[in-house]
Amino acid sequence: MSRRTISIHATPPPRSLLLARIRSAAVVGVDALAVDVEIDIANGLPSFTTVGLPLGAVKEGRERVAAALGNSGYQLPLRRITVNLAPADVPKRGSAFDLPIAIGILVASGQIPHDRVSRTLFLGELGLEGDLRPIRGALPIALAARAMECDALILPEANVAEAAVVDGIAVRGAATLAAVCQHLSGGPELCAVRTDATALMREVPVGDVDFADVKAQSAAKRALEVAAAGAHNVLMLWRISRMGVRSHARNRPGRTGHRGVEPTATIAVGSGHKCCKILAKFW
Repeated sequence: MSRRTISIHATPPPRSLLLARIRSAAVVGVDALAVDVEIDIANGLPSFTTVGLPLGAVKEGRERVAAALGNSGYQLPLRRITVNLAPADVPKRGSAFDLPIAIGILVASGQIPHDRVSRTLFLGELGLEGDLRPIRGALPIALAARAMECDALILPEANVAEAAVVDGIAVRGAATLAAVCQHLSGGPELCAVRTDATALMREVPVGDVDFADVKAQSAAKRALEVAAAGAHNVLMLWRISRMGVRSHARNRPGRTGHRGVEPTATIAVGSGHKCCKILAKFW
């Protein structure tokens, strides 16, 4: 009686339906870090999981994304959705990942084409109706997008003027998620905006006096320069003549303004200030 050998092979796990990778960025300190938003849609019980050290508003983003997709006329796939924010060892904060996550889901599920996504960086907080709300750190992120050699940056309309001072990249603003999807699908184009940084510097009021008009008193001027650079308060002492105190006080706006500063240096300083939330409403 002959024996038959029966080979038993393990059944391979079901493969993912689709995978999408969307470019985005996160503010870390006063700089921006490139972040890849990876979306995997697989068979299984419906779920929506975000990994990659999401904190606070990033975790809550899945509820905003789900509502925004439905209210914008798109569908959230009833499958197992996994969102990975790479690099996974850097904490991610804020609500700016709502838009790239939503775009990734639509690309992975085939609801919008992927052709125009690969070289575009996305940022934006989503409202439940699909509207795009402003984010923090648009200026340093625009600088990072240019360094990443992206062709375009899409973000909320409220942040366009701030980010458009960076040249070498097309900055496009959108009011809703639907407008972004139509742009990516070949519909109405989102216009690229460019802000002339040099002209913007000339429009900033710096007063009718400048520190160049104050002679000598280098120690007092140095103290005011340091205070202006760090946005510190100043206590005027009457040891200096009354005219000297008044002259220094009137001339301090000339130090805190942007007159005589190169646009590149102004953008770099403004980038750090924007991240720290200490820059006045300037853009």
